[in-house]
Amino acid sequence: MIAAYVQLTLTPYRNWPFGIFRNQVDMDVYRHGAMRWAHGERVYNGPALGRLLYTYTPFSILVFQPLGWLTKMHAVYLWSAAIFATLWWVIVTSFRSLGYRMCWQLVVVSGCLVSILSLLEPVRTTIWYGQINVFLMALVVWDLVRPGESRLRGIATGLAAGIKLTPAFFFVYLLIIRRYRAAATVVATFATTIVIGFIAMPGDSWKYWSSEAFNSDRVFPTLRVASNQSIKGALAMSLGTETPSTLLWLVCIAFAGVLGMVAAWLAHRNGQELLAVTLVGMTMCAVSPFAWGHHWVWFVLLAVYLVHLMIGFGRRLQADVQWGRTAQWRPLMLAILAAVGLYLAVFSWLKSLRGPVHVGVDEWRHGWYAVGVFMNTTPEWTHWFTSQPYLWVFAVTSVATIVAWGPAALRELRAAGSARTAGPVSPNR
Repeated sequence: MIAAYVQLTLTPYRNWPFGIFRNQVDMDVYRHGAMRWAHGERVYNGPALGRLLYTYTPFSILVFQPLGWLTKMHAVYLWSAAIFATLWWVIVTSFRSLGYRMCWQLVVVSGCLVSILSLLEPVRTTIWYGQINVFLMALVVWDLVRPGESRLRGIATGLAAGIKLTPAFFFVYLLIIRRYRAAATVVATFATTIVIGFIAMPGDSWKYWSSEAFNSDRVFPTLRVASNQSIKGALAMSLGTETPSTLLWLVCIAFAGVLGMVAAWLAHRNGQELLAVTLVGMTMCAVSPFAWGHHWVWFVLLAVYLVHLMIGFGRRLQADVQWGRTAQWRPLMLAILAAVGLYLAVFSWLKSLRGPVHVGVDEWRHGWYAVGVFMNTTPEWTHWFTSQPYLWVFAVTSVATIVAWGPAALRELRAAGSARTAGPVSPNR
């Protein structure tokens, strides 16, 4: 209730264009891209809506066709409702993967978390822009987090990559954890979406896959903006240049990639699949050339995992007190601090600004809101964090995971290596 009140009072939902349901410009770009193809026009030859380009795959145009059958008003209602419903499903599924059974308490807690997490900048801007990120995350969660083995594992991730290229990064993770069948399924499904695109729209598909897919300027024409929460954006901002050194960028993303994927492997190795998928999702955002804040919806999974840790540590503390053992408060306090820190770092901090600013397709307004700590003015001594808070959350989560499980994994690997060196034990010894 408090979260819903804050959401509706910070920026009233009727306030155009900053009310949470009063923009949805990205959804409208998807809708117009679908309508252009349905009317026989070429989608990638020019802007899809106003000056906004269509940046997703040809296969995604087919997926978005139902949006073209609706008016914008009806599409906004349907799309926004679907985001909230999918967010609830992702939270429920995440808790189920952590061992919680389906019950009315889980339904209620997950609904409350939907309201609370909608105040996070990645989630709020996903709703406000009408972005697709929550749906892509849901496909990956259903595919990789659900317990048990399935021959269909990899199909949903391949479909997500077929709509928007970035989820293809999970292919690397599947190779690292030696799920080769699932990795092959991702590739096969992704390739199938490309073939379907060429069959349905050969001209658009050729243009997209021969040039547009590799043109990062279609996402945003500049790297040096505060909203680019990727390593390349951090380099552009800190070095004061639109073209940071490619070599420096490659070195940084190689380091970040190793850091994140090692942490994900350790989480997977210790049965923490939700945390592993979260780390891969965050690594994907960090190494991308351009990562808007709303690309980091993976913080939803991280928040669920931190709530799970607090519940677990709280139960242990209660048991210690009940049985007269020495109560260990430190793990619970650390989990609470981590959850609070995450929430503060990615909260939808609003700041009212002045001046003519482009806020929509061809709309300009005098006075607007900056959303997220990285868009707000902060003391200079805090810029090391506030300019790129999402990268710091990624780094801290990765390092904490490695510190928690790395030493034990190292000892086991050394023991396995020693056993192989010693060779088989002779029966006569």
